Amino acid sequence: MKYQNEGQHRSPWALIVFLALSMAVTSPTTRAQSSDLPSIGGSGGLISGQMEADIGQQVMASIRRSAPQLQDPLVYDYLSAIIYRLVPSAPLDNRDLKLVLIDSPAINAFAVPGGVVGVNGGLFLNAATEQQFASVLAHELAHLSQRHFARRMQQQETSAPLTLAGMIAGIVLSAVTQSDIGIAAIAGTQAMAVQNMLAYSRSHEQEADRVGMDILASAGMDPRGMPEMFEIMMRQNRLQGNRLPEYLSTHPLTQNRVADTRNRAEQYPDTRVQDGQEYHLVRSRLQVHYSESPETAIETFEAYLAREDAQRNDAIRYGLAVAYQESRRYEKAEQLMRELLKANPGRITFQVSLAEVLLSQKRYADARALMQEALARNPGNYPITSTLAAIEIADGNGAAAADYLRELTRRLPSQEQLWLRLAEAEGMARNIVGVHRARAEYDVLMGDLKSAQRQLRQAQEKLPAGSAERQVVSERLGELTNRLQAREAG
Repeated sequence: MKYQNEGQHRSPWALIVFLALSMAVTSPTTRAQSSDLPSIGGSGGLISGQMEADIGQQVMASIRRSAPQLQDPLVYDYLSAIIYRLVPSAPLDNRDLKLVLIDSPAINAFAVPGGVVGVNGGLFLNAATEQQFASVLAHELAHLSQRHFARRMQQQETSAPLTLAGMIAGIVLSAVTQSDIGIAAIAGTQAMAVQNMLAYSRSHEQEADRVGMDILASAGMDPRGMPEMFEIMMRQNRLQGNRLPEYLSTHPLTQNRVADTRNRAEQYPDTRVQDGQEYHLVRSRLQVHYSESPETAIETFEAYLAREDAQRNDAIRYGLAVAYQESRRYEKAEQLMRELLKANPGRITFQVSLAEVLLSQKRYADARALMQEALARNPGNYPITSTLAAIEIADGNGAAAADYLRELTRRLPSQEQLWLRLAEAEGMARNIVGVHRARAEYDVLMGDLKSAQRQLRQAQEKLPAGSAERQVVSERLGELTNRLQAREAG
């Protein structure tokens, strides 16, 4: 993907994040005071946990319909690993998070009610270290753990309340229409309420900074990554002049805030944490993805390698190998990948990337053997299993691909692209019932329950009465019918 023109108008996803996060404002409260937080939900709260889950569901459906996503299993696998390294240290009531990778080179990350955490690919480009990258994620987990959105809605209940339905409609409309209509839907009659909420945003961010640094330290990462990342953002802000970086439009940043986080970070023990190699491999992979062209990426990584201190840098050599593959210089890509794998036996990223090179050359047997051996050593691994499915689809083995993809959808049911790939594989295998069932689950994730209902009815009609599979389909159809009735009644 090429870099987008920085002068273009704000993306529709930026509007979603603006709405969801700019309204999530509260008075400053430290982590130590969290036991004094107002009670939200239950019998008397304004927003219950279930309502937050519903918000998250609608937001996810909007993202799936309208926001470009990175469908790279290696990048997603890394993001999952770093998030779940941080999660045990975050005071979250709900740890069932939904992760989103937005395909954009801009710096951005977000968290919205219902446990939705998202990252732009551009965050990898701009965070030079894993500690800096993790600091942004910790900050977003802090937003969720402190339930900023729910608490601000509670504050506004008596003065200038925003209706939950209006908020959801605005978020969804912003994503679907790719325009400012969503903001207008909310702000049209309640502009003063929105303005009042925005006035609190700095103290809200300071609270998330404090909690986020606690999360980093507790997870064995370096809180100093947070002020370092803020300084990177401030430099970008100065370079871009009036074109505010996307992240800063929803996370106001001042010199005082940077200084405050720097001072707080210095209060933690000075235990410098080494980055994991995987972060830098993923970062190199995305640098190629966002380069103007594969040739530009090759020139960039060759220039890096020309430096004497970079000769043994595996992340740079890996980036060059990926760039060679993207430019279809498969022989050079394979040679470099094999050298990296020889020096790092069993490294999954190198194994998968080598298999991708072999797949690009239609060397299906070689790619399959490599991935099957890797899977035997790493049962259930997402990138390996996904690559095996891709190999089988390319080689025309729909049934084998469907087996791999069914396993993945059981473990990652919220990944909508897996259901689409499963439907394709089932079609190749001439399993029409399987196609309908996979398409139904895809439609559910996209928020189109009526289409999902139609798909399941077609599956039901093709199954013999009394069969176990028909019973499963009928039960799922009943669940969706109940959800549709509840939606229409509400």
